[in-house]
Amino acid sequence: MGKGKKVKKTKVRVAHELPKRRKMAIQEALAAHQTEDRPEWDRGADWGNIRLFRKIIKPGTIRTISVPLLEVDLGDPWPIPVTVIHGIRPGPTITVLGGIHGDELTGASACTHLLSNAFTDIGKSLDPNQMAGTLRIVPVVNLPGYRSKSRYFPDGRDLNRNFPGDFKGSTTKRVAAQVWKYLLNDSDAIIDLHSAAKGRSNMPQIRVDLAHASSNILAKAFGIEILLDSKPPKGSLRKAANEQDIPSITYEGGGANLIDNTTVKVAIHGVLNILRSLRMVPGTPNRPRFRMLASGSRWLRASEGGLLDMFVSSGSVMREGEVIATISDPATPGLTVDIVAPEDGLLIGAATNPFTASGMPVGHFLPVAKHITLLEQQIDKNGYFIVCGSDEEPSWRDEVDVDEVAVDGEWSGGSVDSEWVNSNSNQSNPDTYREFE
Repeated sequence: MGKGKKVKKTKVRVAHELPKRRKMAIQEALAAHQTEDRPEWDRGADWGNIRLFRKIIKPGTIRTISVPLLEVDLGDPWPIPVTVIHGIRPGPTITVLGGIHGDELTGASACTHLLSNAFTDIGKSLDPNQMAGTLRIVPVVNLPGYRSKSRYFPDGRDLNRNFPGDFKGSTTKRVAAQVWKYLLNDSDAIIDLHSAAKGRSNMPQIRVDLAHASSNILAKAFGIEILLDSKPPKGSLRKAANEQDIPSITYEGGGANLIDNTTVKVAIHGVLNILRSLRMVPGTPNRPRFRMLASGSRWLRASEGGLLDMFVSSGSVMREGEVIATISDPATPGLTVDIVAPEDGLLIGAATNPFTASGMPVGHFLPVAKHITLLEQQIDKNGYFIVCGSDEEPSWRDEVDVDEVAVDGEWSGGSVDSEWVNSNSNQSNPDTYREFE
């Protein structure tokens, strides 16, 4: 057989919006980064059972294990389901998390769909008998917050500000320590799926410390356009992971207490892209036409109080001076105040609560000085940016072909429900279809 043709790789254009000093720091980190030789991932390496919370998972199987957030003898331990897809071949361990904030449903929905038959059946993307490595999926981490539709744990603390946790600390710190021990510290990469906080909505975006080389690579493998170079906040999962040199990214999309199918699609698209990039599942990862690496944004704040009328939503490509929203006050009808785009850019987050006061954020704005035309080349008829993966049909809604078999015969008594017709009926030939169905 002749040699196969080399596939020409298309260069991904990068629209840098980063300060010079930051670009140099990122470039130095990437230059110093060396891809690890992981012989334990080789096809010929030993590969066998793994354990999670004292439970055994065999290669080529899927198992859901209940992991308590608290180890207690009294009270609710808050057990959460953790599904482990243990591939038939050696490979990395990837952890995908949703619902660290209990009212953020994008991650919970995306993880739930990833675990459906649409992805895990024989021959599908996450079929363990054709997968390499191990995938751990946790649809809802903050179970008590999810039940109460709250961002926080019952002690009023934010789980994503308490990592790596403390087994002797507050309730939330103890939960963080438990999650870190069983789900995070042995991960080869972590994908943390989020939504915007209550009262606003985010367009699909990745938040990552681009100067952490392995996280940089992971973020680009996700396969969407907007990457926000963000040093992780103190106590965040991302910070704790990066300090242990575990690549970690945060996906943001949608808003609290709602499910936006577009952002869910992009989340699923990104997770599968990463798995394909790591050669854990078959297929070629999809890549965006360009990437926009951004460091720095602006919060647009209301100058007055009243009722907010948003003209656009998150994901809108804006030109300087275009109206984003107006504010009016029922007490002074006829008077309005416009909020306009301060310069060319992208509205990456927008308020959804119509009640506003002076100083409250209305929009999260990403200035784009040099590359606005790149964005404008990828917008729909309403001016919204089309994120890579967002225009696909939802995979979990695909109809499955079903064999149809014709069975010949006649209905006994003339109709399907003839024997159930009320014997006292005055109708000699009752309309049984209308009556019973």
